[in-house]
Amino acid sequence: MVVVLTIVVAWFLSSKLRDRLDASQNAEDDGTRRIRRRIGSVFYPVRELLFPAIGALLMGVAVAISGGFFHHTWLVKLVQGFYAFTLVLLISSKFVHSAYVKFFMNAVVMPIIALYAFSVLDDLIAVFDGVILELGSIKFTLYGLIRTAVFGILLFWIGRLSNTKGQDLIRTRASLDDTTRELALKSFQVALVVVFSLLFLQVAGIDLTALVVFGGAIGVGLGFGLQQIASNFISGVIILLDRSIAIGDFIELEDGRSGVLRELGMRSAILETYDGKDIMVPNEKFITTAFVNWTHHNQKQRYPINFEVAYGTDLEKLFDILREVVASHPRVLSGEDVPFEERPDAEIASFAESGIEILVEFWMEGVDDGKNRVGADLLFMIWKALQDNGIEIPYPHRVITIEEKKAAPAPRKRKAPAAKPAAKK
Repeated sequence: MVVVLTIVVAWFLSSKLRDRLDASQNAEDDGTRRIRRRIGSVFYPVRELLFPAIGALLMGVAVAISGGFFHHTWLVKLVQGFYAFTLVLLISSKFVHSAYVKFFMNAVVMPIIALYAFSVLDDLIAVFDGVILELGSIKFTLYGLIRTAVFGILLFWIGRLSNTKGQDLIRTRASLDDTTRELALKSFQVALVVVFSLLFLQVAGIDLTALVVFGGAIGVGLGFGLQQIASNFISGVIILLDRSIAIGDFIELEDGRSGVLRELGMRSAILETYDGKDIMVPNEKFITTAFVNWTHHNQKQRYPINFEVAYGTDLEKLFDILREVVASHPRVLSGEDVPFEERPDAEIASFAESGIEILVEFWMEGVDDGKNRVGADLLFMIWKALQDNGIEIPYPHRVITIEEKKAAPAPRKRKAPAAKPAAKK
C-alpha cells in the first residue's frame, strides 16, 4: 500500500512540475513572468528526471516509515533502487558527455544501487568497516577509503558541472556589464570551492571543528608560501570592484607589451596580442605598477603620420590634399558633426635637413592594429596623392668629389764619369 501510494504521489507531483516548466517557456516576458521564465529555463532540460528523482526521494521516506511500523523494507528498497537506477541511467545517457564519468557511473554507482536495492549493501559496509588499514600512525577503515574515493569523484564531477553551467548562465546575462559579470563569476567560483571542499571534508570523516586548530598555521602559510597567490587573488577582487580595467580594454604594460584584455581570472589576467599570443599578467601588476588603458573610457584614439616634402612645395595646396585624402577613409572620424579638434589635420612639424617635415593627425574608433589597420592604408593613400600631384618626397643627397693627384716627376739619373786614360810609360 505504501509503495503504490508513493508511486501515485510521485507521478502527480512530477506531472504538475513538468506542466509548470512547459508553461514557463511560453510565458510573456514581463515582470514576475520574466523571473519564472528564467527559472524555468534552468530546470527545463532536466524535466525528464523529475519522476524518478521524486520517486526515489519519496521511497526514502517510505523506507523510514516501513522500518518503523512494519519492520519490512525489502520491497520499498527494491522500488527505490529501481527509481535510483533509472535516474542514474538517464543522467548517464543524456547529460554526461565524458567517457570517464560514464564509466564511473556504470561501473561504480549502478552496482552500489543494485546492492542497496537487494538489501546487501548494509552487510557489505559492515564487512568493509571492519577492515582496518594502517599507514604509519594513521588508521582508517577500508569502507572509509572507498567512501571518500567514490564521493570525492562524484563531488568533483558535480562541482565541475556546476561551475560550467553557472559560468554559462552568468555570461549570458545581458543585463550585467563585463566588470560585474566577471565579479559574479569570481564570487561564484570561490563559493563553489568552499562549499564542495567542506562537503568533501565531511564525507571523508574529518571533524570541521578541528580545522580551527590549524587556523594559525594557515595564516603563517599565507604570510610566507602563499603570499603571492593571496596577493593576486585580493588584487583581482580590488580590480573588479574599482573597475579600473574591463574585458575588451586595450592595455599597454609598463614594459611596453600590450594586448586586449580577454580574461580576468582569480590569479592572473590574459592579454591577447594582435599576433595571436597570450600574455599572462599577475593581477598584482595592475595594482603595484603603472599601465596605460587605451580604450577604457573612450574608444577614440589619435594617431600621427610623419613624412617630408621638398622645400619648394606649395604647402597650402598640400595641406588641402592631405585633409581630403585622410578624411576619405571610412574609419577616420571626419565631417561637420565631428568636433573641430578631432577632424583630420595637417601642419608643419619642423624644418629638416633635406625638406619640410609634415605632421598629419587623425582620430579613429579603436586601436590602429588588428582588424583596423588604418595607418597603413593612409600611408599608401598619401603616397599615391603625392605622386598624382607631382609633390616630391626628398631624400638625403650626398655629393662625393674625388680629386686626382698629379704624379711626381721621376728623378733624373746621373751619368757615370768618363774613365781617365792610363799614363804612358
